[in-house]
Amino acid sequence: MWLFTPAHQHRMLLVCTRGLNQPASVTGAVSLFASYHKTDNLLCSDDSGINPVVRRRRSVLKSFSIQNKPDVSDWERSSVGKAKRMEKPVLPKEIQKRDQFRVSSELRKLSLEDSGEKERLPPKQRSTPDSKKSDNYEILFGIAPCVLALTQGRRKARKLFVKDGETSNRASVIKVCEEAHQRGVQVQRVSKKDLDIMCAGRVHQGVCLQASRLNYLTKDSTPKTGNDPIPLWLVLAGVQDPMNLGAILRSAYFLGVDGVASSLRSSCPLSPVVSKASSGAMEAIGVYGYENLEDMLKLKLAQGWQVVGTVGAEAPECQIPVTQCSDFKMTRPTLLLMGGEGEGLSQKLLSLCQTLLTIPAGRELYPGIESLNVSVATAILLHSLLSSRKPTR
Repeated sequence: MWLFTPAHQHRMLLVCTRGLNQPASVTGAVSLFASYHKTDNLLCSDDSGINPVVRRRRSVLKSFSIQNKPDVSDWERSSVGKAKRMEKPVLPKEIQKRDQFRVSSELRKLSLEDSGEKERLPPKQRSTPDSKKSDNYEILFGIAPCVLALTQGRRKARKLFVKDGETSNRASVIKVCEEAHQRGVQVQRVSKKDLDIMCAGRVHQGVCLQASRLNYLTKDSTPKTGNDPIPLWLVLAGVQDPMNLGAILRSAYFLGVDGVASSLRSSCPLSPVVSKASSGAMEAIGVYGYENLEDMLKLKLAQGWQVVGTVGAEAPECQIPVTQCSDFKMTRPTLLLMGGEGEGLSQKLLSLCQTLLTIPAGRELYPGIESLNVSVATAILLHSLLSSRKPTR
């Protein structure tokens, strides 16, 4: 049995307590903890009979070793977590790409919506007219313009757009679809918003037709007419409002005018707005365009036609006779010459007229409303002239 004197015990305690000045670490704490146990075994296990100084130093040594002892639970937890992370396999890109095809399309769509990738998906394309050769095509709107454009065959129809919903069940809309189907024109159902965009918010009645443009006819194709019945042509000089032009063409077609001529420089084109205002009459009646109306009028005068102009009720005095429309009788081929909004006929065109017609007012007129709208005046004059023609057998 080993016996230590108090001097030896004091020296060993000093050696053990030197570890207090060293940095704390797991290895140092473990070695210090081991040295403490060895020292504790060497020392007497029973504290009775021990010098009070030695007992106090032993308590300090025990408390230090307990404080620097590593937390086994925390260390084990971090080690287990690291091991689990190491156990998770990392798939190569080829395997990940292959496994994506094993997921159904519905499930993948849901996963994209949950992950926020839905915003990056391409948006749904809006139904719009074909952009191919868009310069040569335009959008007609309305039941009558679309039906007559399909039946008259003067345009090349590409696609018919029909409003989806209850509108497509109307008899008028079904008729347009049937005409398009018979001619091999594609029919596509679209929303009202798409139709509004196509026709710039105008009244489309649930249908729009993409078709080639309709231009003025050339003077070379003017048909030759005989004297039986007496032909009546309408000549428009500078009608710029498409609504007025459409209303004039509708009246001319309804009353039975033989032909319509217009100036190309100062008149509006034959647009879809004109076709809608004419209720589709523009698609059925031929409108001839001339660069110079004066030359055309002189040619017709040389062929035996008469040129009849129009003036207001308060027309200035001139050398050309002015006659009320109800008193005029048409006895030979006639050209009715109508001026544009505001200015009316130019002096050059008036000089070529043989007679000037006027519409008498039924009351005393206030200043500013002494005349009629050009489309209304044209309808009245056409009806009066056509009614005065000699009856045919």
